[in-house]
Amino acid sequence: MGPLELRVQPGAEPVRDPAIDLVRCISLALVVVGHAMMVSPVLHPDGTVTTQNTLGDQDWFEPVIWVFMVMPLFFVTGGITGLQSWRRLVARGGTAADFVRGRLRRFLRPAVAVLAAMFLGFWLAGLLGVHPQVVQLLASGGAMPLWFLAAYLAAQLNIPLLSALHSRSPWLTFLGLATLVVAVDSCRGAVPELAYLNLLFLWWAVQQLGFLMADGHAARLSRPALAGIALAANLVMGAVTALGIYSNNMLVNLNPPNLTLLLLGISQASLMQLARPALTAAGSAPRVRRLLLVTGSRSLTVYLWHLPLLGAMSGLLLLTPFPKPAAGTAEWWWARPIVLLALAILLVPVLAAFGHLEQRTTASPATGFRPAAAAGAAVVVFFPAAAGALTGLTLELLGVGAVCFALALMLLRDRHAPRRRSGTLAARDAHRKRRRGKGGIASGVK
Repeated sequence: MGPLELRVQPGAEPVRDPAIDLVRCISLALVVVGHAMMVSPVLHPDGTVTTQNTLGDQDWFEPVIWVFMVMPLFFVTGGITGLQSWRRLVARGGTAADFVRGRLRRFLRPAVAVLAAMFLGFWLAGLLGVHPQVVQLLASGGAMPLWFLAAYLAAQLNIPLLSALHSRSPWLTFLGLATLVVAVDSCRGAVPELAYLNLLFLWWAVQQLGFLMADGHAARLSRPALAGIALAANLVMGAVTALGIYSNNMLVNLNPPNLTLLLLGISQASLMQLARPALTAAGSAPRVRRLLLVTGSRSLTVYLWHLPLLGAMSGLLLLTPFPKPAAGTAEWWWARPIVLLALAILLVPVLAAFGHLEQRTTASPATGFRPAAAAGAAVVVFFPAAAGALTGLTLELLGVGAVCFALALMLLRDRHAPRRRSGTLAARDAHRKRRRGKGGIASGVK
């Protein structure tokens, strides 16, 4: 079995790996379904509104989330495809600035749309008399997926640097990042703010697992070895949670992330490699392939919009006499399929209007693009993203974020160099001038 890689045909775009596409599609579906079972705003008699994480409050959910916490898979698969994309770009003469530019543009276009729509929608809700507390609750909840976008971008934009380290010493790079994760976790009790450094170190380490898979390190392991690694990672995870070093609840361990997410990533990467033949076969089926092509081209739009739509739908229901069963009751659980169906219906026009903004084009060397513009755009983007991740999103920060993201896109826009006449045309013009007696010593090609 060869390494996980995209197959490239001469003169054509690389063929997408059906196993990776299927894993991403399943992971996205689990995220959407999970959030639909968590969002549960409650209107109290005094008019205040609070929100309940119904699924997260269930005792039986803690062991289940060990299986369904799929965030590490996004970074593992992103590491595989990101490293291969970077190497293809280098082979065509591209630079790190070109790679950063391509990644930023791909993520910022749909993000600008959702931030602007949320800001305008919640601003209008405030003008119409909706209580500021409700607006703030919906703004902070609806924009929650942006923490993932910030962490994912921080990992993807550093692929040129991490790739260079990986090329020199792949295992030493991974172990070094894992050591940093443990070091940060060891200090978080004394200095809690340090824990947020693992938004970088932890996800970089998980992304490096994708690098190792892309280079075939996992493919060279036997099936018993892969199963043993997955089992060992889960046993260590069970030990550190049983000892009380980390929480049993993976939702608690997610933000800020800690060592348990790295152990989970190791387990998931091993199991993905173990299941790769089955995943490839399932993802290559014609009907499944067509579904993956459709969902893959709109996956970021689905991810960014599903929580704002859930929040807006829940907020509207609070303002109507529509029956609202208490969270966690049998009636509430029976209503979840209806909520998912309503969310799917709401996503259809959103995908039609904004789905094209993803524009998954292959990064290429940019003519006339200044590398400093890529660095400036990255700084502009991470200012509101970091503020939102650390302090929570407000209506004002949504507006600032939309403006900053739009400014970053302006910095990253195409800058075409002045068109020059080809040497053949210039020589032909010079020849005509000489024939007319208007040529001079300066005639010809410069």
